[in-house]
Amino acid sequence: MDSDTLRLVCTGLFGASALYMLYLRCTRNPLPLPPGPPKLPLVGNLFSMPSHTEWETYWKWSQKYESDVIHLDAMGTSVVVLSSLEAAEDLLDKRSAIYSDRPQLHMLQLVGGYFMFALQRYGDTWRTHRRLFHNELNAVSARRFRALEIQHSHNLLRRILCTPDDYVEHLDYVLGGIMMTVAYGLDLAPQNDPYIELAHVALRVLSAAALPGRFLIDVIPSLKYVPPWFPGAEFQRKALGWKKMVDEMIDKPFAASKNVMANGIERPSFIASRLMSPDDAKGEAAQEVDIKQVAATIYATGTDTTRATLVMFLRGIIMNPDALRKAQQEIDAVVGPGQLPAFEDEEQLPYVTAVVKETLRWWPVSPMGVPHAVTEEDIYRGYRIPAGTIIIVNAWALLRDKTAYPEPEVFKPERFLLHGRLNPAVRDPADIIFGFGRRACPGRYMGWDSIWMIVASMLAVFDITKPIGADGKVIEPPSGHISELVTTPTPFKCSIKPRSKAAEELIRSTAVA
Repeated sequence: MDSDTLRLVCTGLFGASALYMLYLRCTRNPLPLPPGPPKLPLVGNLFSMPSHTEWETYWKWSQKYESDVIHLDAMGTSVVVLSSLEAAEDLLDKRSAIYSDRPQLHMLQLVGGYFMFALQRYGDTWRTHRRLFHNELNAVSARRFRALEIQHSHNLLRRILCTPDDYVEHLDYVLGGIMMTVAYGLDLAPQNDPYIELAHVALRVLSAAALPGRFLIDVIPSLKYVPPWFPGAEFQRKALGWKKMVDEMIDKPFAASKNVMANGIERPSFIASRLMSPDDAKGEAAQEVDIKQVAATIYATGTDTTRATLVMFLRGIIMNPDALRKAQQEIDAVVGPGQLPAFEDEEQLPYVTAVVKETLRWWPVSPMGVPHAVTEEDIYRGYRIPAGTIIIVNAWALLRDKTAYPEPEVFKPERFLLHGRLNPAVRDPADIIFGFGRRACPGRYMGWDSIWMIVASMLAVFDITKPIGADGKVIEPPSGHISELVTTPTPFKCSIKPRSKAAEELIRSTAVA
């Protein structure tokens, strides 16, 4: 069948969908939708939806229409964007019973991406996966991995000392090592580890497939019935190749972990814990497929976001040399010479903790979080929110709120301090970036520990500054960000050097991971 026939089929599907949506609109609750930009007949705001720096566009619309709750329509798909903490808490926390679903992303489903419970629809599978995850990485149980995090943090220091320009690759390797051990009990190869390579490829695929609207199938779901051999069905052929990559990321490290256990090697990990004790605290047995998918989720979600956050830390600290100096003075006074920070020092290092909080606030790695979906029609502030509406929290806008965070564009750890102590009156950005309601990230405790330890360790021994070019001038980092499921800064150079000869010797003296 030729491309003209395909276009005819798609046009027919589009027309039928549009007429159905028009019918639904005419029979719905007469209350108004939240304010938002003007909508065209049938297609709504489809052609005005932003594709880059969406968070800024949504914030501008929120200001223009004087509402922290705005409504958009993408060819019949209702979208509500929340740009205040009050609205996010009112709906996602206080009404979590109906605001805990996720949008159906059809391209993500085709590539097998729904193994990640963070993206799964609200239901029994999600509950099972979240329970398994929570049992292993809750606020108490996550602490048993702190020795591992210290060991790998020291490994990072040594790697950066040798080749500081490769700091992103070093972060990838070290964070991958932490999560590979936590999930599977596997050690990484010193270079070119096959499991890290598998994960990198699969995560790029998942990032592309999980962005709503990137593929036409997410706008016209009936296209999923078009077979891969059909002319013009390139997305189906792409999905087949991508699914193979995702399946390999899920299956191969799991098989390797089982092989290690079969050989009698005891390595504490999520896999070992669950396979040896399949019943959870409620006595409910987990299926092997659930264990395998949750292990892959631990690796996938724990590596990418943490690496992006630490890259953001480096960018922020080179923009504020005074913050570097203050953090180092605090560490020197508390930890003392010849020692690296330990978790026991955290309470006495409020400025270092403020640096971490400011990193999370200054540029959230997921500026719009993961969208929610409402399962039944709701009314909020006199506005109608239709069932099935995609709910987006503009985390970037919440963290740039000038009332909560004066001078929000400045990297300024002091905003979280009062009289040398952490100020509980200042909103903790972790409460925003880790999500709301029943979909809040259960891995936040281990995520915080990993970030805090790496930040504290790097500040203790390295001077991190803007580099100097061959012409003797300071090289400023380029502006802009790479916007995907996880947002990262445009690649930039920075100078990472030992603070002193003693610092260099301290790095070299750490035990090899």
